[in-house]
Amino acid sequence: MDVRPRYVKGQRVVIKPVAESGLSQRESDINRYAGQVGEIADYYWISPRTGQVFFIYKVSVGTEKKEIVVYEDEMEPYLS
Repeated sequence: MDVRPRYVKGQRVVIKPVAESGLSQRESDINRYAGQVGEIADYYWISPRTGQVFFIYKVSVGTEKKEIVVYEDEMEPYLS
């Protein structure tokens, strides 16, 4: 199985807002950065079941370069 990440280190992305209903603490924290441009600092993958692979990204956001953890569906490519 050859699964590749959607984003790579150094790529710029925009954080997307998370749906408002039933937000977890992590999702509330992500929403504070919605609309901001960040840079992929690193990524990891997990495989909870055979045949499934999910990528988790560390994204550096804002002028203070705060690193947040974001799933693939919580960001989109930054097109300048």
